[in-house]
Amino acid sequence: MESPIRQLIDTVAWVLIDNGRILCARPRGKDVFYIPGGKREGAETDLETLVREVAEELTVELSAETAVHVGTYEAPVSHDENTVVRMACYTAEYRGVLTASSEIEALAWFGFGDRDLVPPVDQLLFDDLAASGALR
Repeated sequence: MESPIRQLIDTVAWVLIDNGRILCARPRGKDVFYIPGGKREGAETDLETLVREVAEELTVELSAETAVHVGTYEAPVSHDENTVVRMACYTAEYRGVLTASSEIEALAWFGFGDRDLVPPVDQLLFDDLAASGALR
């Protein structure tokens, strides 16, 4: 019998692909890379969350009017199968220079071969991007 989901973590992520690689970020104090983005606060919309989180993490300004929904993915947290992460993913143009903020320790460009370095929900996005030819 399956365990019931006890907690849903609702997140939004920014998909930035360049030359077949996707931008990933590692927060300070963590040992895993994630697609940039984060959790919504209060009644924020996906786009409000996305713009705020990306500005906080990468010090760039997203153009919300250019945002395109890529997909929404759900997967259990790797260390707790009763907690599921839902990640709504968007592409969007940006202004500024990509810079790791004080809460981000490292930025990296990952190809499909780096799939095992990201959490399960991010791996689902990697799979779709690779299948479409966007991620190499």
